[in-house]
Amino acid sequence: MSESNPHTERTTEKDPSDWVTGDEPATGAQKSYLNTLAREAGEEVPEDITKADASRKIDELQQETGRGQ
Repeated sequence: MSESNPHTERTTEKDPSDWVTGDEPATGAQKSYLNTLAREAGEEVPEDITKADASRKIDELQQETGRGQ
């Protein structure tokens, strides 16, 4: 078996600003997780947040709360 090389592997993860559906409303799962993170961080999240903005905010709050480690 060959070992994976993280420096040469391609990622399928796209930047949220490149998402075709990024301007659609956030999914239920995104809102639920985002609300959990926001509560822990003492922040509020707008109800009308988009998928792309929710993804970015989740990344930010994961770092802030330590859940992203």
